Amino acid sequence: MITQPVDAVEWMFPRLPRSAGRARLRLLRQAFRWEVPIESTEIALILLSELVTNACRHARTPRDRLIGVRLLLPTCSVLRIEVSDASPELPALRRAALDDESGRGLELVAALATSWGAHPRGEGFIGKTTWCELDLPVPANPHD
Repeated sequence: MITQPVDAVEWMFPRLPRSAGRARLRLLRQAFRWEVPIESTEIALILLSELVTNACRHARTPRDRLIGVRLLLPTCSVLRIEVSDASPELPALRRAALDDESGRGLELVAALATSWGAHPRGEGFIGKTTWCELDLPVPANPHD
């Protein structure tokens, strides 16, 4: 069993709405490098977009705090997406009413991801990390 990530990348983004699009572009480039299947990449783009958007909208922190995005291949058949922000409030899944205009992001994450969750960040860091994992039907190739 592999205990260390096969490969990982990290980026920082401002807590602004445009950051979701910039994060998606970086994920798309990295998925190509790792040879992640296109169907899995499309799902990962949705998952990442939801997690970054939640961090931008709901993290009650000063505007100058950054959002961290980390992509990992803990094994060649799992893609893990982590989004960290400075808010200590953990996200909670809720059921949006049919006429609600928002509030379905984590429902979508729960439906598309193999697993997901959130936890406080480690010692010396403020805030939380929200993560999800996606099983890959074809192993990725982390080596260029």
